[in-house]
Amino acid sequence: MPIAEALRVPPLPLGGEPAIRTLPYNLEAEQTVLGAILVNNEAYQQVETFLSADDFYDPVHQRIYATCAQWIADGRIANHKTLFHLFETDPALKELDGARYLARLAAAAEAIVDTAHYGRIVHDLAIRRRLIRVGEEVVNRAFDRSCELSGPEQVELAEQQLFALAETGRPGGAFRAFPEVLAAAVRHVQSAFDKAGQVTGVPTRLEGLDQKLGGLQPSDLVILAGRPSMGKTALAVTIAANAASTPRPQAERRPGEPAGYRVGLFSLEMSAEQLAMRLLSAEALIPSDELRRGQLGAEDWPRIARAGQRLASMALWIDDTPALTVAGLRTRARRLKRLHGLDLVVVDYLQLLRGAGHYGPGNRVQEVSEITQGLKALAKELAVPVLALSQLSRAVEARDDKRPMLSDLRESGSIEQDADVVMFVFREEYYLSRAVPTQREGEAIEKFQLRYQEWVQRCEKVHNKAEVIIAKQRNGPIGNVALQFDAAYGRFRNLETDAYAEGCY
Repeated sequence: MPIAEALRVPPLPLGGEPAIRTLPYNLEAEQTVLGAILVNNEAYQQVETFLSADDFYDPVHQRIYATCAQWIADGRIANHKTLFHLFETDPALKELDGARYLARLAAAAEAIVDTAHYGRIVHDLAIRRRLIRVGEEVVNRAFDRSCELSGPEQVELAEQQLFALAETGRPGGAFRAFPEVLAAAVRHVQSAFDKAGQVTGVPTRLEGLDQKLGGLQPSDLVILAGRPSMGKTALAVTIAANAASTPRPQAERRPGEPAGYRVGLFSLEMSAEQLAMRLLSAEALIPSDELRRGQLGAEDWPRIARAGQRLASMALWIDDTPALTVAGLRTRARRLKRLHGLDLVVVDYLQLLRGAGHYGPGNRVQEVSEITQGLKALAKELAVPVLALSQLSRAVEARDDKRPMLSDLRESGSIEQDADVVMFVFREEYYLSRAVPTQREGEAIEKFQLRYQEWVQRCEKVHNKAEVIIAKQRNGPIGNVALQFDAAYGRFRNLETDAYAEGCY
């Protein structure tokens, strides 16, 4: 029976009352699947990855399928003879002539070969029934004046329900034959070889980072952490903008797609307009505070116009919804990939996300664990790198050496465990500028002046310099990367580049 024929909806009768609509189902397909399993338990393997007992419309069929699944999982044979006594006195089967119904199912399906075909029919109709229920719930919530959810919250809930429904029955967690996995690994090596050892992931266009990381790799959760005022957001925006303005290989592009790597940036702290102001400042080389205050000369406007045109061509999308849940973020990222494609997700920042559960003040570690696991799952599901910013604990401030380490991560257990890469951004200039030497009691003026000159020299040496400390990388080296930080424009660039390179933030 073709699936299209099994799912066909009969037309309305002509000239009379419209037919009463009933939930879609196909008892013949359900009986065929059950009969095939009873005849040959190996048929169950054709449908077990996508078909569940709840997919059957008839409650009796649900119980038979669930029982067969349990017996087969236990290593026992499930057929009409072995299950006869189990169902002989079952009240639900008495109207169907008791356990003899099992024998009739088996007899009617002896010639069935393609059990998966009929299983797909049963599963598809089950999805349609669930879709009808979701639609009814959406309509009823919208009509319910006592519903506490706002309109946008109801839309988000409906999207989550629909995406959960879309995932129903998709195979997951199944074994893959090693030759298949090995072939995929060899293709990855070939791709890296074709690029002559260059960037194999999403490029950051910061040479030191790209050399150590090979770009941001698909399915990786990358944590970028630092204390306040270290430039976490500036570095994340720099990486996002550099990726979005870098053309993808021609072979990876389809007609009509943006040329650059497609980036989704979730900003839970700053508004989209503030981020756009940062990008405009970096591109036009006009200090961001002058842009905010409107202190512009006539010569600045052409630079702003040219910068705006270049920025408008970037494949960058910004979502500045506050207090977003990790489930909501996942839903929006999926939608972005479906509509526009997606190569990189940036989250600013991790501690502002919320988990799905109701966590008390003492359960913050559990909530962060749920968030990091959710972000890692998102990276694997969409096969894109997820760059998530994170705060550091105040323990850094209590040490003489302010360079952060893995133990400084807030709720470090879950973050460090789930991340594939952990990086810290560190600017010594920030701490030196707040530690101006003063003459100590009883200290000679000459000694003080010498100490002051040493401080000045250290300040000059680290002026507008930053370090990215790669403290963990599952599949590569760790180490430090030196970068230039232009505080006035809120951007990072390669340390060796003295002049501003157009298109690189």
